[in-house]
Amino acid sequence: MFHTAARCDRLSALITRFDLRVARVDLGQGNLAVFGDPVSGAPVRVEIRTNGGVPAAAAGETPMAACRIDWGGAANPLMAALPAVVSLPVHDADTRALLDLFLAEAGGRRCGSDNVLERLAEVLVIRLMRQQIERGAAEPGVLAGLADPRLSRAISAMHENPGRGWSNADLASVAGMSLSRFADAFRATVGETPQSYLRRWRMTLARQDMDRGARVQAVARRYGYASSEALARAFHRQFGVNPTDLRRAG
Repeated sequence: MFHTAARCDRLSALITRFDLRVARVDLGQGNLAVFGDPVSGAPVRVEIRTNGGVPAAAAGETPMAACRIDWGGAANPLMAALPAVVSLPVHDADTRALLDLFLAEAGGRRCGSDNVLERLAEVLVIRLMRQQIERGAAEPGVLAGLADPRLSRAISAMHENPGRGWSNADLASVAGMSLSRFADAFRATVGETPQSYLRRWRMTLARQDMDRGARVQAVARRYGYASSEALARAFHRQFGVNPTDLRRAG
């Protein structure tokens, strides 16, 4: 029997798996922008474009800072599941203070400001992701799955322990659901079976590890494959290339 805590952290495992890259750009460029009130100069909204394009000011707004961010691109299942335009209005003192600090760092060239900006951008993106999860999603996908209080436990378990030999029964137990109900709900909400999602997640991590120079045998052990050959077959089905060829190219 698998036991879960009352609260499920739906983001931490994803956050730690992908490196966030942030670069300052001129206003009117990049895919993240902070907009403010043209009279008071106070920040009013931050926007991210996830599928290309530049954030656009709404009526009564002026651009105040812009960045280009990359957090794993299509490899990050949550970033890939976000809407094309994600906007976070300033409705509370914490968001206002965060954006005030972001603007101060983006507008200056003080020692360490690039590192500070990267960390502040990470906080902004996490807040945007949290908002989207809380809102849920109309279309099937991981965002909808993470918005579901029961399915999110199973998805988070796969994210945290991808090398474990998860069966559907194990995952249903984590979710606190019957096996048949879990399988039906997962497919309807996420758009694929639990095992299909687990395979894709393992392959995403395996490719990332091999891009960083990891050995195929070590990666196979890490993600629950019985041998290097078993991993190679799964890898070829997913990406159309053998992991050893990818490693040589790297």
